[in-house]
Amino acid sequence: MPLPKNLEGKLDLPVIASPLFIISNPDLVIAQCCAGIVGSFPALNARPQEELGKWITRIKNGIADYQAANPGKKVAPFAVNQIVHHSNSRVDADMEVCVEHKVPVIITSLRSPASLVDKVHGYGGIVLHDVTNVRHAKKAIEAGVDGLILVCAGAGGHAGTLSPFALVNEIRSFYKGTLALSGSITNGSAIYAAQAMGCDLAYIGTRFIATREANASEEYKNMVVGSAASDIVYTPYFTGVPGNYLKPSIARSGLDPDNLPSADPSKMNFDTGHNKPKTWKEIWGAGQGVGNIDTVEPAAEVIARMKAEYEEAKQRMRMMAA
Repeated sequence: MPLPKNLEGKLDLPVIASPLFIISNPDLVIAQCCAGIVGSFPALNARPQEELGKWITRIKNGIADYQAANPGKKVAPFAVNQIVHHSNSRVDADMEVCVEHKVPVIITSLRSPASLVDKVHGYGGIVLHDVTNVRHAKKAIEAGVDGLILVCAGAGGHAGTLSPFALVNEIRSFYKGTLALSGSITNGSAIYAAQAMGCDLAYIGTRFIATREANASEEYKNMVVGSAASDIVYTPYFTGVPGNYLKPSIARSGLDPDNLPSADPSKMNFDTGHNKPKTWKEIWGAGQGVGNIDTVEPAAEVIARMKAEYEEAKQRMRMMAA
């Protein structure tokens, strides 16, 4: 399907780097955009709230400086993630900042983005919304979003349980707009597979934890590199919403990763702490694609390799078709 105007012709690889809580920072976003993919970060990563405008300015300047020095390169736009949840008391103030700076892409998650869409469209931006099932997809479409991000089984963080083969086909039966696919995508052949399945873009998060620019501890990065799909635990215990986490980080906190209690989704809270280990700071999120990650390296090198793998995948399919 055609991409939204804000993305069309601006990507060197059909990828959005997903916003990683705590981990995504201006350095990582700039590196991603300058390598030709959409870089993103959660608004909540900029703390205190007054830092958000400074972060956006730094990203815009970094991208502009690179573009000026490399006029022939494709430089992608950046995105800010807004958690549209009743416990996120910052969302209104953060949106004011995004509107002021005319952030080109807003990624919304966890609740209907209806209250934000008109604000973003008012300055020419686009809204992409995370969904894990058909019901949420239809609500987002009714709200007027410009595209859907299908968070399927195996994705890091708050992932769904549906196979991409199931969710993509069901949604494509009634929606012809932009689709991005998330779930264990770590290389160029998987990016190409997402497009072959009917999506326009791949949505990649876990692979960028193990990058030099990422705001993750060396222990976290090394745990990603040293883990396999069997080291991922899917549980609602830590936030109330099911998500994928690294089993070694859970065990290190004194919990039994194979016997975690259930949790109440209504208790999810983005403003206050609780007596559990701190999710994202102590309990580390990751997707099932960790088994395909074996190095910590600069984001630009990761993306360059993905580009080569993507082209190789296209060539293989041409040969098979012939």
